[in-house]
Amino acid sequence: MATALVKLLSDIKISHTVFAMPFALLGGFMAATNDGYINWLDFRWQLVLIVLCMFFARNVAMLSNRLIDRKIDAKNPRTENRALASGDVKPTTAFLFFVISAVLFVCTTALFIKWDNYCALFLSIPVLAWLSAYPFLKRFTWLCHIYLGSSLALSPIAAATAVQPETLSQLPIWLLSGAVLCWVAGFDIIYALQDIEVDRRDNLKSIPASLGEKSAMLISQMLHCICVALLFGVATTDHKFGWLFLCAIFLIAALLMYEHLTVKKWGTTKIALTFFTLNGVVGLVLGIAGIVDLLC
Repeated sequence: MATALVKLLSDIKISHTVFAMPFALLGGFMAATNDGYINWLDFRWQLVLIVLCMFFARNVAMLSNRLIDRKIDAKNPRTENRALASGDVKPTTAFLFFVISAVLFVCTTALFIKWDNYCALFLSIPVLAWLSAYPFLKRFTWLCHIYLGSSLALSPIAAATAVQPETLSQLPIWLLSGAVLCWVAGFDIIYALQDIEVDRRDNLKSIPASLGEKSAMLISQMLHCICVALLFGVATTDHKFGWLFLCAIFLIAALLMYEHLTVKKWGTTKIALTFFTLNGVVGLVLGIAGIVDLLC
């Protein structure tokens, strides 16, 4: 069981939590500073719970993906060595860890009741259901990339809800969530370029496979432009953000532009740079700059 757990954790790439975690923490800080100051006595523990929730929720999402797609992954040269696709880990074992992660997520959300907040617990099951449904989408619609973006876009909203639900009545948190949606959907389209032929063979509805590479790249570029516009909307509608957050947005715009230029020149041969490195930097830069700005 320990060996299987190590293989599964390696397979679902815990390091990729860097994509969503900064936005969850930023959403938490936006909610915590909603009244103009932070009650650190409570908020430090809320931050710990947010990190745990993110960890368990991502495990649920990735394990459901691996379980549902294991037969498809086994026929794809890029994914055939994954733990479930290769047979190194049995589906029953992976499902056990899936259930454990789901239960721990719900139990962690229940701890927010300490601050008279029942929203996190009540919404925990719907959130898990939403995160687990993504693998089904690509079987019948090329909007699966948008759905994946919406799954990660839940992170700032969920964190804000856990800290102070009243934050949801304000525009900035929704603009941030929309920016995350467009950002993730945009780079997921780029990632799907690797599997155009396999997706067409298996009748999977990715945008590159359905609409072609040129159309896919155009849609990705449009989504990233909308992402940057929404981030500027966050900066202008929330007076707590200052010049540091604004500079981070300009940097992110430059990084996304470089990402698309790299794909245009090198295709998917440098996917490690375009997908993992650059997008990891985008999440970290925006999250850190936003949090520092709020604290200052």
